Amino acid sequence: MREMHELERTIGYTFQNESFLRTALTHSSYANETRAHCPYNERQEFLGDAVLSIIVSDYLFKSSHLAEGDLTKLRASIVCEKSLCGWAREIRLGDYILLGKGEENSGGRERPSILADAFEALIAAVYLDSGMERTREFLMPFVMKSLENEEKPAFKDYKTLLQEIVQKNPEEQLSYELVEERGPDHDKTFVVHVKINSNVIGRGEGKSKKAAEQMAAKEAVELMGE
Repeated sequence: MREMHELERTIGYTFQNESFLRTALTHSSYANETRAHCPYNERQEFLGDAVLSIIVSDYLFKSSHLAEGDLTKLRASIVCEKSLCGWAREIRLGDYILLGKGEENSGGRERPSILADAFEALIAAVYLDSGMERTREFLMPFVMKSLENEEKPAFKDYKTLLQEIVQKNPEEQLSYELVEERGPDHDKTFVVHVKINSNVIGRGEGKSKKAAEQMAAKEAVELMGE
């Protein structure tokens, strides 16, 4: 299907088994109306929701020192219909969804719940096709954008903690240096060093410069035994 290949180019991922992608793009209204007895995306949506939750939880746990309650709140703000719908619109997912005529005529292609569900089903499609690590690579750029838009006072990150530690010694100068960028534009990895004066005290990698700085600060804080 030409349309599916366009979507694959947009997301930077080519499916080995295109049936996973086709199912992710098939709404129940299409399957019911056409009586085609084809699988639709509700089961994959269920799986995608779980995969998204574990990937986000794993990242927040490893990249912050938030308490359980704050971790739960932050995860909920990312793993929500609003975020999923935004991610779906970013890749124009609505253009590819197979809908019944009733849903099509009532604006279903732009309905937030349908877009969010289809994106979760797409997550499951990548997971079923290639496993957890490749799904993490697909998802994290979306997650990082959502995190960078968060302005929650509860989110005290490693950069903040490291700054507080270094400020105890006014003569010390803290800085971050981008030392490497690799990968295609849609899936870049950034490598950052954090320094005290000219000494490297931490190294971090991430899907954005901010994420890499966080991981470098995390390594430095752990090195200091904090």
